[in-house]
Amino acid sequence: MSEAATIRPVVTKADKKAFVNLPFRLYAEDPAWIAPLKDEVMGLITPGKNPFFEHAEAQLFLAERDGEVVGRISASIDHAWTPMPADKGGGADSGNWGYLDAEDQEVARLLIARAEQWLREHGVKRSIGPISMSIWEEPGLLIKGHDQPPTVMMGHDDRRYEAWVEAAGYAKVKDLHTWELDIRVPFPPLIQRIISSGEKNPRIVVRKVDKRKFAEEAAIILAILNDAWSDNWGFVPFTESEIAFAGKKMKPIIFNDLVRIAELDGEPVAFMMTWPDLNELQADLNGELFPFGFIKLLWRLNGGFSGKPKVKTMRVPLMGVVKRLQASRMASQLAFMMIEYVRRDAVAFYGSTRSEIGWILEDNQGMNSIATSINCEINKTYRIYEKAL
Repeated sequence: MSEAATIRPVVTKADKKAFVNLPFRLYAEDPAWIAPLKDEVMGLITPGKNPFFEHAEAQLFLAERDGEVVGRISASIDHAWTPMPADKGGGADSGNWGYLDAEDQEVARLLIARAEQWLREHGVKRSIGPISMSIWEEPGLLIKGHDQPPTVMMGHDDRRYEAWVEAAGYAKVKDLHTWELDIRVPFPPLIQRIISSGEKNPRIVVRKVDKRKFAEEAAIILAILNDAWSDNWGFVPFTESEIAFAGKKMKPIIFNDLVRIAELDGEPVAFMMTWPDLNELQADLNGELFPFGFIKLLWRLNGGFSGKPKVKTMRVPLMGVVKRLQASRMASQLAFMMIEYVRRDAVAFYGSTRSEIGWILEDNQGMNSIATSINCEINKTYRIYEKAL
C-alpha cells in the first residue's frame, strides 16, 4: 500500500532541480506538451537571477510519496501586486500560488492546502492563482485548448486540474483568452479599407523597430505599455531590473519587421510585439541546451543562413495604444495597420501560416473586438481563480 504524500519546502539545489524536472515525467505522454528550457525555468524560480524577487517573496514546495516526487507548487506575495485595488486583482492581503503539478487529486489538494498555509502565515486573506509567479510569466490555468501545444511563454496544464482546483474551494475571478488567426487569409474588405485609409493619412507612420537601438526602442514600447495597460486587471508595472532581464531574454526572438511602433504626428502612440514561436524550434531539445541544443536552437533562430527563423506560428504577446486614444476610431485603425503589416511579413519572410494573439482579458472589449473583426477565434482559455482564506 502506498504511503500518503508528504509536502516539504524546497531548500536545496537538488530540490530545485526536482521541482523543474517533475513536469518532464508527468507530461511525457502528452503530445501537446512542449518541454521548457530547464535553465530558463531555474532562472525564473531563483532569487538573484529573476528580479521579480526584488519586490516579492516566495516559497516552493514538493510533494513526495514512496520516495518519489509526485507534485509541486509555489506560494508567493508580490509587493508590486498588493497595492492594486481589489477589483483590479490586488489588495494588501492578497497572495498567489502557481506552478501546480500533481499526479492525482489528493496530491493537488495537499499542495494547495500547504501553499494556503504559507500564505496565511504571511498575512494573506485572499488567495489568487495560479500565477507562476509573476503576472508577466505564466498566469492562469489552461481550461480550454489542451489539444494544442502552448506557444512561447504560455502554460500547459493537465485537463484534470480544473476540477481539482475548484474542488479545493476556488472560484473564477478572470479568464484570459488567446485568439487564433489564419494569417494566409486577407482581412475582410472593411478592414482593408480602414488600413488603406490610414496609409493615406499623413499624420500616421507605422514603422519597424530598429534592433540596433534596442534600449531606446524598448523604452518607447514600455512607456506606451505602462500607459495603455495601467487600468487593466492584474497590471503590475515593470521595474528597471525586470526591463533589463526581459530584454536580455527576449532579444534573440526580436526581429525588426515583427515589432511595430505607430506614430501620430511624430509621437509614438501604439505598438505591437510579435515573436516567432520559440516552442516550435525547441520542441525536440527536451529542455536541454547543452551540449548540442544551444547550437541547434541558434541555427534555427537564424533560419540557417537566411537570418529569419521558419516557423508555422507567430505569437503576439503585447499590444497597446495610449489611453487617450483608446476610445477613438484611431486606436482600432492603428491596430489593424500594425497587424496587417506584420501579417504580410510573417507569411512572406518567415513561412508562417497562423498567429496566436494573447493573452487578452475576457473583458478587454477593445482588443476582443479587434480580434473578432479580423476573423480570429478563441483557441485557448486560461482561468485565474480566487478563494478567501
